[in-house]
Amino acid sequence: MKQTITCTINGKAHTLPVDVRQSLLDMLRDLGVISAKEGCGVGECGACTVLLNNVPVDSCITLAVWADGKDIRSVEGESRDGKLSRVQEAYVDAGAVQCGFCTPGLIMTSTAFVEKHKGCKVSREDIRRGHAGNLCRCTGYETIIRAVEKCLDNDRC
Repeated sequence: MKQTITCTINGKAHTLPVDVRQSLLDMLRDLGVISAKEGCGVGECGACTVLLNNVPVDSCITLAVWADGKDIRSVEGESRDGKLSRVQEAYVDAGAVQCGFCTPGLIMTSTAFVEKHKGCKVSREDIRRGHAGNLCRCTGYETIIRAVEKCLDNDRC
């Protein structure tokens, strides 16, 4: 069974029919948004994290129909005119990328965290807790925490 939904993906409006059982991840992949990765398929790893109305969600367990009327952001929409977003720049500067599989989901979680906590005093533990839904096998998280701190400390993001 199909349902027509309207949503905005990385600033571009879309109206499209989706299967009511289709995941948001599959819908995005069908539309060419390839940054979100299916890691576990059950909402445990965060590799598929996108922002739905600025809230990080695991797109593998979020139904596409739930995105009706909503704004979706992925890594593809974060850079402007070929320039990386501040969070993306901070990841590069801090060396917070290794194999890259989990990086898009982590960047979107970091983006939401920085936007929510801009101008606030946060601890390293707050940053860790804010990223608890994202797993990375390569970095050990220290560089990711440094990247987020850089955004918050410098008020760059």
